[in-house]
Amino acid sequence: MNKIVGSHDLLLVTLDTLRHDVAAELAAAGRIPNLVAHLPGGVWEKRHAPGSFTYASHQAIFAGFLPTPAAQGPHPRLFAARFAGSETTAERTFVFDTPDLVSGLADAGYRTVCIGGVGFFNRQGPLGSVLPGMFQESHWEPEFGVASPVSFEEQVVRAEKVVAGLPAEQRLFLFVNVSALHQPNWFHLPGATREAGDTRATHAAALEYVDRHIGRLFAAASSRRPCFAIVCSDHGTAYGDDGYTGHRLGHEAVWTVPYAHFTLDQGATR
Repeated sequence: MNKIVGSHDLLLVTLDTLRHDVAAELAAAGRIPNLVAHLPGGVWEKRHAPGSFTYASHQAIFAGFLPTPAAQGPHPRLFAARFAGSETTAERTFVFDTPDLVSGLADAGYRTVCIGGVGFFNRQGPLGSVLPGMFQESHWEPEFGVASPVSFEEQVVRAEKVVAGLPAEQRLFLFVNVSALHQPNWFHLPGATREAGDTRATHAAALEYVDRHIGRLFAAASSRRPCFAIVCSDHGTAYGDDGYTGHRLGHEAVWTVPYAHFTLDQGATR
């Protein structure tokens, strides 16, 4: 990361609430071809979330604690605050001297931009202002939120405008919190109803919806120079698993998340 930071633009996409098992099944079945085209080996890496709900997980992610590989460690991190005794800070880690990665990248010359999705990014109150407040520039509209059937399309349009408005020489750290997977998501599955509510199947349909549009986001992020991209979930969610529903709880469906990082060549179109 010491060579990537400063030479590449950076894209971090959190597919909010996406379960690992659903993501893996859709990848194997060929149902998310635009994402699979960029996943190393065509598969998601299985990782453990740093938190069981959006706020906690993103606070950790923005401190450099991305989801941890689901295998025995230690696992060197891509990013880390300078911290004496850290066992996961390695020679190749990008080390920053600020409280969080966002301000660390700003110090390194990046324009930091947040395109929010779920309520913790909506700036409609003090709590919803904490995470977007870390960025130099943040965007949120009701059309980006969980109740919008076109949330990701609208987020992509905003990302394209952000990139188009930057000077060519300006490095960019673009963060997008994708709300489409979060409940309610029933409207992404044809034939599903509000009365029947969300299910594992509607969750999967929401991921297919995201896949149909994510190529435009990748194209925008890599339009000016190569882009290092991280695409992951912040936590999963339960749909009746062992009697549990939702998240902010300690269940395998919540703690296990999909993760991938890869480089988008300049001018990527998928």
